[in-house]
Amino acid sequence: MWLIRVSNLQARRFLPLLGFGLLSVLLFRGLSLDPTALPAARLGQPFPEFVKLELQSGEAIGVADLSQRPALVNVWATWCYSCRVEHPFLLELAEAEIPIYGLNYKDDATKARAWLGQLGDPYALNIVDAEGSLGLDLGVYGAPETYVIDQEGTIVHRHVGILDARVFAADFAAWFPPVSVGATSRARKGSVAQ
Repeated sequence: MWLIRVSNLQARRFLPLLGFGLLSVLLFRGLSLDPTALPAARLGQPFPEFVKLELQSGEAIGVADLSQRPALVNVWATWCYSCRVEHPFLLELAEAEIPIYGLNYKDDATKARAWLGQLGDPYALNIVDAEGSLGLDLGVYGAPETYVIDQEGTIVHRHVGILDARVFAADFAAWFPPVSVGATSRARKGSVAQ
């Protein structure tokens, strides 16, 4: 009986160490995951059917209006700081004639129009998704997210987070030609200076 009590006491001394080891393994596993590698609900499927208002014109549009393909569909909002960070690069892509459709996600349309008026509008069309239903159909986690739709209208790629030149060159090269960052801005500045 005395021997059993001693071994229970010794085993109890190692419980905190065992707990620490288990937590360390879980923490290491969690930190080694890529936070942008989230599962895409619609990858390999057609872009979902929708009827929504276009931000600038106020006209009803649907998936058939996303006719320039391959194209990017960029989920953005005025309340999204990261969207403001990626916006200059989207303008570069638009100047390089990469078709971009906007999905204004859970946002106020008046604020969105003012934001685009101030910062520039890179979008061929802008889908108003004030209630977030199209975002829900797409499996959107939040803004910014960027999808690639191919010639057939199938979602073939999804990027969660800021789209910049490095990400575009690494992840979007299969669908779009390389874009030289800043070249269009430098060309405009050079022509103004002459």
